[in-house]
Amino acid sequence: MTIRLETRELARRLLIYESETGKSAEPGASPTLRVYEKLRQNLSAFAGIAGFQSLAFRALALAKSEDPSFSGARVTEDGTLHGLGEMEHQINFDKGVGGDPPSESGIILIARLLGLLHMFLGEALTAGLLRVTWPGATLDDRNSEKGRKA
Repeated sequence: MTIRLETRELARRLLIYESETGKSAEPGASPTLRVYEKLRQNLSAFAGIAGFQSLAFRALALAKSEDPSFSGARVTEDGTLHGLGEMEHQINFDKGVGGDPPSESGIILIARLLGLLHMFLGEALTAGLLRVTWPGATLDDRNSEKGRKA
């Protein structure tokens, strides 16, 4: 299953936005973990903990097939992602902080999760969820040219 270019770009934009705006929210947490955690909180309220955990488990399995650095990561029963903290120094998940581009590993994981959301919820519902989760973010290229938020 290939990640659509638009989904990769959306993941990259979320990581950049979180890198630029979320520094004080959870000190020490990478933009990847902050994006994942915000999605977990909002989707668990919408689809239930088991629903999110199933999506996260599948997204991580897909990410592992693409990037072996995820081999130590796991999704817990409540959907929390464990094992990335130990890997952050090795694969530079914190890349993206301070103006650096987001890490490829972070883009892969978030894009896999977003791809599953598009598949199961549809693009309109997924876009609505993202607007609620990141109300100040411009996440859509088509809208950013006109000054509107996605």
